[in-house]
Amino acid sequence: MAATPTISFEYFPPRDIAAQERLVRSAKQLAALSPAWVSVTFGAGGSTRSGTVEAVKMLQNLGGDVAPHLSCIGATRADLKALLDDYAARGVRRLVALRGDLPSGMGGDTGELHYAVDLVRFIRAHSGDRFHIEVAAYPEMHPQADSAQQDLRHFVDKVRAGADGAITQYFFNADAYFDFVDRVRAQGLDVPITPGIMPVTNYTQLARFSAMCGAEIPRWMRLRLQDFGDDKASIRAFGIDLVSGLVARLLEQGAPGVHFYTLNHAEAVTRICRNLGLGQAA
Repeated sequence: MAATPTISFEYFPPRDIAAQERLVRSAKQLAALSPAWVSVTFGAGGSTRSGTVEAVKMLQNLGGDVAPHLSCIGATRADLKALLDDYAARGVRRLVALRGDLPSGMGGDTGELHYAVDLVRFIRAHSGDRFHIEVAAYPEMHPQADSAQQDLRHFVDKVRAGADGAITQYFFNADAYFDFVDRVRAQGLDVPITPGIMPVTNYTQLARFSAMCGAEIPRWMRLRLQDFGDDKASIRAFGIDLVSGLVARLLEQGAPGVHFYTLNHAEAVTRICRNLGLGQAA
């Protein structure tokens, strides 16, 4: 196990007052675990750009290091420069640099930069070493990649363009993560690759997310979840045990930490961390 594994959390911008109140409650509860940092997502084509900025400000007020997601899809260089300067002025020290997704109906207007590697180069050219840059990694391959080798090449290019670290898409097969890390290390790169972890609390939601992002739900796990039907308490209990075991194995075999996709809820993440003695949960 890494000597001091880090934990970090992802939130998304709330769309109404009730959602904002839920985010504040969850962020306060999870802050007690002393995360190394937290991130805030960015909607397809910049659809939550202002919401991301507002959520960053709100989370900064709670204390700690807040990393906005930054997408190049649908953005001009002038847009990106203004956003980078604004984040620098707000004391942001870390970014998650992504290509981003096209919103429906956007057509071919993808902005002036087209790939995450272009965005990483742009951030470095404009802001130098002002920001620590995280990028995405796909142990089970990006759903739009033509091959595993091509996907690895894209990742290597992002690191060589200036990325400091990576967060993976969530997965439930630890072997896929370790295989990806081994292939990256074989390229001579030693950046930390932090597993992205999705708590299992709602099977229908999980199946929908997984179909969109290409994350595999192992057959045995899918069948177990289906057996529970609408028994939410059993799904949660099974999911907490399952993910606790996954995280334990990842950390025991050398993962530098874990990044939880919280979906703006604290309970499952808190219980997983308590199971494993992570953060201040012990």
